[in-house]
Amino acid sequence: MSRVVFSGATTTIADIAAIARENAAVEIEPDVYNRLEKARAILDRAAASGQQIYGLNTGLGANLKTSVTEDIGAFQQQLVRGRGMGVGPSLERDVTRAVIATRLSMLAVGGSGISPSVFNDLLALLNKQIHPVIPSIGSIGAGDLVLLAAMASTLMGEGAAEYQGKVYPSAQALKKAGLEPSALGPKDGLSLLNASAVSVGRGALVATDAAVLLDFQRRAVAMSFEALGGNPHILTPAIQIARPAEGQVEEAEKLLALLEGSSLLEARTAIQDPLSLRCVAPIQGALAHALKAAIDAIELELNSSADNPLVIIDEERVLSTGNFHTPSLALAFETLGLAIAQAALASAARFIQLTGSGRHGLPRYLSPVGGASAGFVPLQKTVAALVGAIRHKANPVLLDFLAVSEGVEDHATQTPLAVAKCAEIVDLWRQLVACEMLAAAQAIDLRPELRCGRGTRQSYDLVRAVSPKLEADRALGADVLALVDGLRQ
Repeated sequence: MSRVVFSGATTTIADIAAIARENAAVEIEPDVYNRLEKARAILDRAAASGQQIYGLNTGLGANLKTSVTEDIGAFQQQLVRGRGMGVGPSLERDVTRAVIATRLSMLAVGGSGISPSVFNDLLALLNKQIHPVIPSIGSIGAGDLVLLAAMASTLMGEGAAEYQGKVYPSAQALKKAGLEPSALGPKDGLSLLNASAVSVGRGALVATDAAVLLDFQRRAVAMSFEALGGNPHILTPAIQIARPAEGQVEEAEKLLALLEGSSLLEARTAIQDPLSLRCVAPIQGALAHALKAAIDAIELELNSSADNPLVIIDEERVLSTGNFHTPSLALAFETLGLAIAQAALASAARFIQLTGSGRHGLPRYLSPVGGASAGFVPLQKTVAALVGAIRHKANPVLLDFLAVSEGVEDHATQTPLAVAKCAEIVDLWRQLVACEMLAAAQAIDLRPELRCGRGTRQSYDLVRAVSPKLEADRALGADVLALVDGLRQ
């Protein structure tokens, strides 16, 4: 089993993906425990001095002015129970693991004041592969408290959790794994809840998937260049350098590398191709740039203290913050969704070019038999439906919120929704890329004179490993799904 080490400063989206999908175990650097102990001591001293500390000796939200003076430890359990208001389908197993790992990474920074024992209990939950049943609806992006209440409940031995493929009452799942319920001390409940770990954890997986799929989109583009007899000289470095928009130079380099060795580079080609081919470097360069911004936003959160209140170790004091608020993260994923949609529309346009009526010297509908054969043309409707769904989900949501908690929480970011719909966009985009690759492979088969580039040949072989050449009309939906599974894996 692989291992990931949390230091409070170096967690990446690759780390979260390894923990979520490969069951990588998490280890903690010793310095993390030094920070946790110092922060806890500072928090305890501040509370003992009589300082009002949000969520420790005061209520939350609209109850801010309500003092908590009796049994402060029991209040933390009440706090968790009182926020278990989530609804909707539960998060998938990999997302749940990403959420727990994300909260651990954030806590490792040391600004929460969480008890080291509770931190260790959360670590054991992850490493023992006990997965709380976390609902998907209940956060508007002002921290994910309502959703994270399910994680804290499992630590307390309440709620439900999946263990070894079955869902049990949390107390039973803990017992089966050899663990005891966690005893929450002052502020421990709030430390578990008051962060955007659902948004960040899921976002890490979405960004991981988008990065993989962008590479396959490049492969699909290179295949379409070959299939359409496109002009590869549009990718010449000097052209990109003349107007070096973000990502454009690098994108052209990667596409040219895939075409290396192609007979296209020696052939007479059209002066100008349709824009979905001719402008692909700036289109996908913009996507690569948006993806990097989303990854940067996620990794900032993974290695930061988003707690309210925050224990400032160097200054030995506790202050209220708004660090749980994630407008930049929401904006990054809204932008990523729009950038994917733009690239997806170009992919769909190339598919229509490929499967049109005898265009670019190719047989009509890419059918080798002609006549009344439908060939690939019915798949145009599927492509149009995919594009319609992507465009719908790309509409921004970060401005759609209501003031809640008696107006105390009068702004929100809708980050969980922005990330969730971006995940759906990626799933739809994957199917669209598969359609383009299938059509391009068919067109390549119908150009016997073509010598494919080395990268393009590898992509063609990937397609043909799951989908044979279309010799007569058949249901291509199964071929699309088979290739989608290949791209996902």
